Amino acid sequence: MFLDCSSLLAENPPRPSNGIAVTDIDGDGAFELVVAGYRTANLVLKWVDGRLVDIATPLIADPTSPAMGLAAADIDGDGREELYVVNCDRATGAKDMADRLFACFGKHWLDLFAQAENAGAANHTAAGAVAALDRWGHGRYGFLVATDGGPLRLYELTRRGRLEDGAEEAGLDSIGAARGVVTLPIVSDHMDLVTVNDGGPNQLFRNLGDGNFEEIAEERGIADSRPSGRAVVALDVDGDGLFDLVVGTWDGAQRLFHQRMGGAFVESADADLSMPGRIFTVVAADFDNDGYEELFFHAHGEPNRLFGWRNDQWQELELGDAAEPKGLGTGAVAADIDGDGRLELVLAHGTAHGGPDAVAQPLSIYRPAASHNGWLRVQPLTPYGAPARGAVVNLTAGGRRQRRVVSAGSGYLCQGEPVAHFGLGALHEVEQVEVRWPDGTVVTVDNPPAGRLLTIPYPPE
Repeated sequence: MFLDCSSLLAENPPRPSNGIAVTDIDGDGAFELVVAGYRTANLVLKWVDGRLVDIATPLIADPTSPAMGLAAADIDGDGREELYVVNCDRATGAKDMADRLFACFGKHWLDLFAQAENAGAANHTAAGAVAALDRWGHGRYGFLVATDGGPLRLYELTRRGRLEDGAEEAGLDSIGAARGVVTLPIVSDHMDLVTVNDGGPNQLFRNLGDGNFEEIAEERGIADSRPSGRAVVALDVDGDGLFDLVVGTWDGAQRLFHQRMGGAFVESADADLSMPGRIFTVVAADFDNDGYEELFFHAHGEPNRLFGWRNDQWQELELGDAAEPKGLGTGAVAADIDGDGRLELVLAHGTAHGGPDAVAQPLSIYRPAASHNGWLRVQPLTPYGAPARGAVVNLTAGGRRQRRVVSAGSGYLCQGEPVAHFGLGALHEVEQVEVRWPDGTVVTVDNPPAGRLLTIPYPPE
């Protein structure tokens, strides 16, 4: 499936790397890859003249920080995404170095947690996962941070311009050891929250529509406390219009929770898909543009695995160069780096929990083999003009309907690009695109041209 194209990186020395997020750092409308480095500089990789070049400012590079997880979202409604970086200098308990929340004002970046009015709110508890969450659907996000052994936190900006933790108010201050976090409308019409925990049951928080949540994982059948959960990703496996969940575990069986009509989930992974492994993160994406998403399992110290939906079942596919049998996998995302309509696979490597023994390996970039398959990429925007993370996009082509969610948090440590990517197979015409924002607003576009990035603004009142 994949060919190594890591030579696209202008510089790629061995380094301990963790999470990867895709966002527009420099405000030019194109996305960059932000790579968390554990006590080595964070990278901001920009596509320039056919190469990926690091453009990180000294503040964002933050070379002494133990950076782990990343997420971007617009928390202040200025139309530009802020960047949350989870720092983790120990596995559990209180940590020495607080998280960062970088915001750009004009061309000047600053850490909001370093401001006097916000210093008391900064997270000083070990954590690994972070995702964007718009609990009201207004287009202004908070950052949901999963601490290890402490309560979930939800950092939001108040009307006074201060950062506050709204998790308790929202009913999200549950204590656990969450690793994978995903936020999307999965059991309601608003942004819900799913966490998978290390050594405890998974959690599913349903959005009640008023900014409050209720936990219903056991009721819906996904609590599953047996394996050590590490990563989670949502996709519509069988095209029934309902999102399902794939959970990657550490030395446990992999899970596929299939959502049924009525909202209950049934675990349905077959023997091949569920095979135990040391999975660090999971990516769902249509790499070959055949109209069906593949599942990539990024492993740590053993070969990666790839599954495709073939003949109404999941079948393991040849990975090609991306197998990486000796790779110490950490972060992974799919992104169209060069704008050609094919998703690249970007992989980071390091140690399982950071620390002084952090192992250095280069980043990897892989491309799927070229094909003539059609494609369309859809980017919804918030009322403020920022990426509408958590929006659901449906595409109809050839009488078949596909469904994607714009990534607000993906896998473990990572956050994918804020674009719904659709492969079309042999088709090159689209009948309709429908976007549903987290507040329930719906816009349809009939017969959009394929083979392009379609930007859809939030409709005026």
